[in-house]
Amino acid sequence: MRSISIFGATGSIGESTFDLIMRGGGPAAYRTVALTGARNIARLAEMARALNAEIAVTAHEDCLPALRDALAGTGIATAAGQAAIAEAADRPADWVMSAIVGAAGLVPGMRALRHGGTLALANKESLVTAGPLLMATAAKYGATLLPVDSEHSAVFQALAGEDKAAVERVIITASGGPFRNHTLEQMQAITPAQAVAHPNWSMGQRISIDSASMFNKALELIETREFFGFSPDQIEVIVHPQSIVHALIGFSDGGIMAHLGPADMRHAIGFALHWPRRGHVPVERLDLARLAALNFEAPDPVRFPALRLAREVMETRGLSGAAFNAAKEIALDHFLAGNLSFLAMSQVVEDTLARLSCQNCLQIVATTLEDVLGMDHLARKTAAEAVQSWQQGM
Repeated sequence: MRSISIFGATGSIGESTFDLIMRGGGPAAYRTVALTGARNIARLAEMARALNAEIAVTAHEDCLPALRDALAGTGIATAAGQAAIAEAADRPADWVMSAIVGAAGLVPGMRALRHGGTLALANKESLVTAGPLLMATAAKYGATLLPVDSEHSAVFQALAGEDKAAVERVIITASGGPFRNHTLEQMQAITPAQAVAHPNWSMGQRISIDSASMFNKALELIETREFFGFSPDQIEVIVHPQSIVHALIGFSDGGIMAHLGPADMRHAIGFALHWPRRGHVPVERLDLARLAALNFEAPDPVRFPALRLAREVMETRGLSGAAFNAAKEIALDHFLAGNLSFLAMSQVVEDTLARLSCQNCLQIVATTLEDVLGMDHLARKTAAEAVQSWQQGM
């Protein structure tokens, strides 16, 4: 019986993973080691009971009493806090879904790799902040790292059996989000409630807002470089409003191979779950005649400067990815709190990178996880200062 863990079980990726596991036989087919979640304790407990998990962990220590009560008498262990999540990752599992949002997913993902199993990586921040360390850890322990972002899963699939030396271009697609046709004036007044409403994908709050600002795609640019090793000038972004084509690979003979699929994360999750075989995944089958047309356009660098900042990070490498992500997370926190405008998020990130660049610390090559976490802490502090400066200049 294959053993599994799901980190970030109550988020959108975790829910889709749970759905596929249950459809595939649930506890009769899989031994569930650990499930982790945030404040949705009722749902976390429900999942843990359904899968007969060994342990359920909430990220928030004040939620532990409720989790204990919900699982009383089941024999399922409970714990809380970031350290407990990391300890849950120390429990060996054959297949681990890394779906915790943000830099918080880095440590458990790194720990899970040490067991030499498969890490299905939906936490893009791990590669953005510590790509070389993550890849080196996987190689050291003989672990398999599989991408779960729809774009990177598509690239992975399109490259199967191909000679990477023959690849000229890697093109990842972006829906453009809900504001791709907005003017700058309209974007200035965008609220968090408006930014959460993605036109194609069902995602969590933070990822939806990242998508609307193109910060999600900026992270995916960096992730493409770190996972596949292509140079920045080989990696492109194209806006594709229908979200049917997830990635395209251009080869040296002029041909382009595209990966198409419905806007349903269960495809990429199912591919990673069944790999190296292809299993049945209950997603909609495309009706090309009904689709009729697929549209593409270049992203606007003025309204979406996150893409330009990502390219600067790809060129700098070192600890710049950790700084970029930390600043983005702080800016998003302040946008959600009403302290920053939608467009000001990118200004705060750019200001943070500029401040840290002056300290000559962005190009430092991380040799330990502590190096990455140290930059994460410094960048968050610097970003908070940048937010204050922005507010004073209003």
